[in-house]
Amino acid sequence: MKIPTSLTSAARSTLLGSLALVAIGTLAAFAQEAAPAAPAAAAPAFTVDKGDTTWMMISTVLVLLMTIPGLALFYGGLVRSKNMLSVLMQVFTITAVVMLIWVFYGYSLAFTPGNSFVGGLSKAFLHGVDVTTMSETFTKGVAIPELVYVVFQMTFACITPALIVGAFAERVKFSAVILFVILWVTFVYFPIAHMVWFWGGPSAYSDPSGLIFGFGAIDFAGGTVVHINAGIAGLVGALMIGKRTGYKKDIMAPHSMTMTMIGASLLWVGWFGFNAGSNLEANAYAGLAMINTFVATAAAAVMWIILESFLRGKASMLGAVSGAVAGLVAVTPAAGFVGPMGAIVLGAVVTVVCYFFVAVVKNTFDYDDSLDVFGIHCVGGIIGALGTGILVNPALGGAGIVDYSTADFAASYAGTATQVWAQFKGVIVTLLWSGIGSAILYKIVDLIVGLRASPESEREGLDLTSHGEAAYHS
Repeated sequence: MKIPTSLTSAARSTLLGSLALVAIGTLAAFAQEAAPAAPAAAAPAFTVDKGDTTWMMISTVLVLLMTIPGLALFYGGLVRSKNMLSVLMQVFTITAVVMLIWVFYGYSLAFTPGNSFVGGLSKAFLHGVDVTTMSETFTKGVAIPELVYVVFQMTFACITPALIVGAFAERVKFSAVILFVILWVTFVYFPIAHMVWFWGGPSAYSDPSGLIFGFGAIDFAGGTVVHINAGIAGLVGALMIGKRTGYKKDIMAPHSMTMTMIGASLLWVGWFGFNAGSNLEANAYAGLAMINTFVATAAAAVMWIILESFLRGKASMLGAVSGAVAGLVAVTPAAGFVGPMGAIVLGAVVTVVCYFFVAVVKNTFDYDDSLDVFGIHCVGGIIGALGTGILVNPALGGAGIVDYSTADFAASYAGTATQVWAQFKGVIVTLLWSGIGSAILYKIVDLIVGLRASPESEREGLDLTSHGEAAYHS
């Protein structure tokens, strides 16, 4: 199909993105029709509890709250007023676009059998998923409606690429952001989600699992899938796109810490759906994830306030919310595995490391990670993933790791060295897959539509130059 030359670059990129979606969808449909019908397997007898289902529906809405309005306001307040609307628009549009991609083919690629790296297309366009199909939880024979599981995991797929935009905020074309996200979730997010979270479930434990799950690595709610994944993609983007025009010359202070505080608070509230919802059942493990999400976050925020008070002489609102987000990131992989005291230790430790990266490493290497996506999400996710391997130990108050290969699903712990090594391998695979994959995708997008806004657009502000409207009118 020939693209009319009269279209604007934004329109051409949008059209190209739409064509890519249609092409992928068409291929998926053909593959689905061409595949031989598998013999019908006897469906296991599942128990569905309305309380579990209700909790998962609430959790799903809470995770959406994290993204819009939570993340949008958090990021929006951190940029200059002339770019506030552009950030809101990017996060909002990413959420809508990824929802559609998820039901077209994302859910199938992430959560159906395939190989160690990615699933198949057997559930593309939600083929075979209806009000009668179920998804098993972590208790044998206990399930929730599959449609509820689809939308719960959909919200994770939405927030992860939205996190990335904070790394190169205030300098990237809107069309480039959306095209990159379409490619990134397809070739990076869905495979990582499959590698970390796909397995046969308690009733079919022998099913082939994802690569990282097969390592024995544990990630309760997305330390690798969401935070390390998005954080390293953000750093690669910031390096490839370059620094903002006027970086370290112009004043680039947050324009509204009020908005940022509101956004951070909404993130904290929504994160209970993120963490406690990942248990898939409303039981004591969900309660464990909930209390850990309270205390790890509180410990991290308090530690950042203490550090700033001693090192800068004043504690800032920006520091307090940065610490809170770092704590939330770190406790995400650990939420249902560690004890409350372990979660407090994790929150305190991650703040020290993230503060060092934000205040020292970023300045030393002089890269422009606009909103500290790498310093908070990637670094915090790594600390959380490795810390989980230590603090899950029952001797340290952890819950242990359920061994689903045993008849009674006994909780065990393979030992610190074994578990941390498994966690480390998961971290490395995520860093390499996302880092290298993202670099390739940024280059492709740059060749198609161009990544960078013009210097004139940056100076005027992306609100007006990209969207023709302003966040504020004086």
